[in-house]
Amino acid sequence: MTKLAISQVDEQHYRVSGELTRSSIGNERLLNTKSLSKHKTIYFDLCEVMRVDTAGLAWLIHSFAEFKQQGTRLELQNPPEQLQNLMQLGQVTTLFE
Repeated sequence: MTKLAISQVDEQHYRVSGELTRSSIGNERLLNTKSLSKHKTIYFDLCEVMRVDTAGLAWLIHSFAEFKQQGTRLELQNPPEQLQNLMQLGQVTTLFE
Protein backbone atom coordinates (compact mmCIF):
# COMPACT_ATOMS: atom_id res chain seq x y z
CA MET A 1 0.00 0.00 0.00
CA THR A 2 1.27 3.44 -0.90
CA LYS A 3 0.32 6.16 1.51
CA LEU A 4 -1.48 9.27 0.42
CA ALA A 5 0.56 12.46 0.77
CA ILE A 6 -0.53 16.06 0.30
CA SER A 7 2.15 18.72 0.15
CA GLN A 8 1.61 22.44 -0.09
CA VAL A 9 3.35 24.07 -3.06
CA ASP A 10 2.14 27.60 -2.31
CA GLU A 11 -0.93 29.24 -0.75
CA GLN A 12 -3.33 27.92 -3.38
CA HIS A 13 -1.54 24.90 -4.89
CA TYR A 14 -1.19 21.45 -3.39
CA ARG A 15 0.44 18.31 -4.78
CA VAL A 16 -1.33 15.02 -4.09
CA SER A 17 0.80 11.90 -4.43
CA GLY A 18 0.51 8.19 -3.75
CA GLU A 19 -2.85 6.44 -3.87
CA LEU A 20 -6.37 7.80 -3.60
CA THR A 21 -7.90 4.50 -2.58
CA ARG A 22 -10.13 3.07 0.13
CA SER A 23 -7.08 1.73 1.98
CA SER A 24 -5.04 4.95 1.83
CA ILE A 25 -7.58 7.67 2.62
CA GLY A 26 -9.43 6.27 5.63
CA ASN A 27 -11.26 9.05 7.45
CA GLU A 28 -8.59 11.61 6.68
CA ARG A 29 -9.79 15.09 5.77
CA LEU A 30 -8.12 16.61 2.79
CA LEU A 31 -7.21 19.98 4.27
CA ASN A 32 -8.57 22.40 6.81
CA THR A 33 -11.05 24.09 4.48
CA LYS A 34 -11.81 26.93 6.89
CA SER A 35 -8.23 28.21 6.77
CA LEU A 36 -8.34 28.25 2.97
CA SER A 37 -11.62 30.11 2.56
CA LYS A 38 -9.81 33.38 1.82
CA HIS A 39 -8.88 31.96 -1.60
CA LYS A 40 -11.38 31.81 -4.44
CA THR A 41 -9.76 28.71 -5.95
CA ILE A 42 -7.59 25.90 -4.58
CA TYR A 43 -5.67 23.70 -7.02
CA PHE A 44 -4.76 20.04 -6.53
CA ASP A 45 -2.03 18.72 -8.81
CA LEU A 46 -2.62 14.98 -9.16
CA CYS A 47 0.38 14.21 -11.43
CA GLU A 48 1.93 11.96 -8.74
CA VAL A 49 -1.22 9.93 -7.98
CA MET A 50 -0.53 6.33 -8.95
CA ARG A 51 -3.90 4.68 -8.25
CA VAL A 52 -7.47 5.84 -7.74
CA ASP A 53 -10.61 3.90 -6.86
CA THR A 54 -14.23 4.92 -6.32
CA ALA A 55 -13.52 5.74 -2.66
CA GLY A 56 -10.81 8.16 -3.79
CA LEU A 57 -13.23 9.82 -6.20
CA ALA A 58 -15.89 10.05 -3.49
CA TRP A 59 -13.31 11.62 -1.18
CA LEU A 60 -12.49 14.27 -3.81
CA ILE A 61 -16.20 15.00 -4.35
CA HIS A 62 -16.73 15.33 -0.59
CA SER A 63 -13.75 17.70 -0.41
CA PHE A 64 -15.17 19.69 -3.34
CA ALA A 65 -18.43 20.09 -1.39
CA GLU A 66 -16.60 21.19 1.77
CA PHE A 67 -14.64 23.82 -0.14
CA LYS A 68 -17.79 25.00 -1.92
CA GLN A 69 -19.52 25.57 1.44
CA GLN A 70 -16.65 27.92 2.33
CA GLY A 71 -16.97 29.76 -0.99
CA THR A 72 -13.83 28.22 -2.47
CA ARG A 73 -13.58 26.34 -5.75
CA LEU A 74 -11.51 23.14 -5.98
CA GLU A 75 -9.81 22.50 -9.32
CA LEU A 76 -7.92 19.35 -10.22
CA GLN A 77 -4.78 19.55 -12.33
CA ASN A 78 -3.23 16.61 -14.19
CA PRO A 79 -5.80 13.99 -13.15
CA PRO A 80 -4.55 10.47 -13.97
CA GLU A 81 -6.39 8.54 -16.67
CA GLN A 82 -7.83 6.17 -14.06
CA LEU A 83 -9.49 9.11 -12.27
CA GLN A 84 -10.74 10.59 -15.55
CA ASN A 85 -12.39 7.26 -16.40
CA LEU A 86 -14.06 7.04 -12.96
CA MET A 87 -15.28 10.62 -13.30
CA GLN A 88 -16.81 9.81 -16.70
CA LEU A 89 -18.52 6.71 -15.32
CA GLY A 90 -19.87 8.71 -12.39
CA GLN A 91 -20.85 11.60 -14.69
CA VAL A 92 -18.96 14.11 -12.56
CA THR A 93 -16.35 15.24 -15.12
CA THR A 94 -17.60 18.85 -15.11
CA LEU A 95 -17.58 19.15 -11.31
CA PHE A 96 -13.90 20.09 -11.08
CA GLU A 97 -13.59 22.22 -14.22
